[in-house]
Amino acid sequence: MKKIIIANWKCNPTTQTEVERLFDVVEKGIKNIKDLKNIDIVICPPFVWLDSLKIENWKLKIQLGAQDCHWEQNGAYTGEVSGAMLKDIGCNYVIIGHSERRKYFDETNEMVNKKLLAALKARLKPILCVGEKGEEEMSSVIKSQLIEGLKNINRAQMRDIAIAYEPVWAIGTGNPCQSDDAMKAGLFIRQALSKLYNRKLAEEISILYGGSVNSKIAAAYIKEAKMNGLLVGGASLDGAEFVKIVKQVKENA
Repeated sequence: MKKIIIANWKCNPTTQTEVERLFDVVEKGIKNIKDLKNIDIVICPPFVWLDSLKIENWKLKIQLGAQDCHWEQNGAYTGEVSGAMLKDIGCNYVIIGHSERRKYFDETNEMVNKKLLAALKARLKPILCVGEKGEEEMSSVIKSQLIEGLKNINRAQMRDIAIAYEPVWAIGTGNPCQSDDAMKAGLFIRQALSKLYNRKLAEEISILYGGSVNSKIAAAYIKEAKMNGLLVGGASLDGAEFVKIVKQVKENA
């Protein structure tokens, strides 16, 4: 199974010059890493920078992704960006249901489900984010997020979806989830998927970890927690640090 490493730049950087500088560091660093055929590296910048990062020849080393998409392909939805638009501009991946979308924009599981279906229709590969707040029980929260979020998504479609476990209490706090706890969450996600679909399909789904990831702990999530990749937030804004994370994943894949 391929490993997936996603850089979520969130609402950064603020200028074209900074975007070019950051991407240049990442691109040069990735080019110096040999044999990345078993790793998908995805950059998810803000919508306004997608076109500037669209390169004619990515040489299959870096792919483009979006941080969100609307549930309709077009229409009177001021300020929204559709999956069809993202696909046309060169995106292969899209993050759906990030905890910041749920928190700041009141995104519900129903809305997440509609966005997943729209992304799949546009032939994008969704990264479905799930995870609990500090005071919540991991299993009950993730169970509801999966059951409601994956409603009406069939087995064939599910093969194009990856699940990112992002405990809300770890995101942007500098307090990452311990690898053994991440492994428990990953196992629970597979068990939940087995009940929704079947065991064979559940074992084929990529499960990623996200939440205060850095190069010092990246290897543990791959080697010890048995994750299939990482969703990197703040650390991805440091090009050299992100390249180190990619190296750690490659060495421990």
